Amino acid sequence: MSEIMENAAEQQQDINEILKIRREKLFELQKSGNDPFRIVKYDVTDRTADIVSRFEKYDGKRVSVAGRLMSKRDMGKSAFCDIQDRDGKIQLYVRINDLGEEKYASFKKLDIGDLLGVTGTVFKTRMGEISIKIDDYVLLAKSLRPLPEKFHGLKDTDTRYRQRYLDLIMNPEVKKTFIIRSRIISAIRKYMDSHDFLEVDTPILNTIPGGAAARPFITHHNTLDIDMYLRIAPELYLKRLIVGGLERVYELGRMFRNEGMDVKHNPEFTMMEIYQAYTDYHGMMALAEDLISTVAQEVLGTMKVSYQGQEIDLTPPWRRITMQEAVLEYAGVDFDKIATDEEARAVARAKGLELEGNPTRGEVLNLLFEEFAEPNLIQPTFVLDYPVEISPLTKRKPDKPELTERFELFITGREFGNAYSELNDPLDQRERFLAQVRKREAGDEEANMMDEDFLIALEHGMPPTGGLGIGIDRLVMLLTDSYSIRDVLLFPTMKPKD
Repeated sequence: MSEIMENAAEQQQDINEILKIRREKLFELQKSGNDPFRIVKYDVTDRTADIVSRFEKYDGKRVSVAGRLMSKRDMGKSAFCDIQDRDGKIQLYVRINDLGEEKYASFKKLDIGDLLGVTGTVFKTRMGEISIKIDDYVLLAKSLRPLPEKFHGLKDTDTRYRQRYLDLIMNPEVKKTFIIRSRIISAIRKYMDSHDFLEVDTPILNTIPGGAAARPFITHHNTLDIDMYLRIAPELYLKRLIVGGLERVYELGRMFRNEGMDVKHNPEFTMMEIYQAYTDYHGMMALAEDLISTVAQEVLGTMKVSYQGQEIDLTPPWRRITMQEAVLEYAGVDFDKIATDEEARAVARAKGLELEGNPTRGEVLNLLFEEFAEPNLIQPTFVLDYPVEISPLTKRKPDKPELTERFELFITGREFGNAYSELNDPLDQRERFLAQVRKREAGDEEANMMDEDFLIALEHGMPPTGGLGIGIDRLVMLLTDSYSIRDVLLFPTMKPKD
């Protein structure tokens, strides 16, 4: 029976019948003393990708590989199969003369999806395909459920996200994305460690949600009988470490925000925050562009990447533009000529924006930027000097106290990073917190709470410090050409089917 016929025949069977037949095969194996689930290990000597890519080294060599049976082509007294491991797949050539009648008969009963260990000799068929002629095999785990039908593949995104294990088995490009993700994170850590930064861990359970404007997840600690929050950012803890004299620290880990979900947002996500004493947001700009371009070069071998049909050039230096310059360029509004909140609101309404409440001049500047400028920032761009109203943890610009020494990094019209010259004046910080508390009392669930312990830390003295946060998931999306954040999270948040 051909591969197509054998795979299709099983797919046409009722799923309950398939499950019944596969379980009966398992019971038969267990009854005969060949229970695959009693096997505890298998000695793998080689990987399929190594054998295929370095055939000259492996030609005629005896190897042992392990993986999942992905296809069978029965030809009577011989068969061709494909076995797949993490790195790729390779063809197996199986003959009754090599295995013996009894073992060959057992081999023919194997199902697509079974996990095998095989031993044999590497050779190339007359058709030129690199293969292993096996002389022994071990069934390591019985697959009791069929894989998706190979020739139609696994395309439904809901199924792919809910059953990522099937997605990884059936779609090699998905497996490649997550291998690249792992290498990106390794390259980031390598870069940070080589630049004298210490990787640290801070609490995920917080008594106060701080460090960002976001709605937190709330849980309850039974022993302490207090509500606690999953962290929305590690910022306030990392700054305490700067106060303590660690000088260069970073944390790469999960954050949690109880907010909307779309192609750019998942309730839990991976972010890295970096803090360096004795530098400012210009130092963080230099660090960000060098880090990201270096990681791209190391992982992909290039600083020019394709994202959704657009070429993105990550080669430094990157463009730098103030928020006011961006609004002037893309919205045609010159904020140097706008003095009051009322004037700003009038301009926003004239531009077609619907305003909630009575936003200040600085808040209107940000709204115009988000609406008109942000979508146009395709190539890497640092947007500098944000209004103080939306930057509660940032130093003011000495010559323009209504603005702060803050930048955000935009690529493909999306924010990738956020950085400050960190506010280290404890008296100014207290006033900023009080303004946030008033916002919270007025109904803003994303506003910061008062953090007295953090203020006490600042009162002990924090040196001038630059801080930077980078969204790791969005960086992975860029470097793997993935449209949705769910495509770079192994297990994205999903609403239960029931």
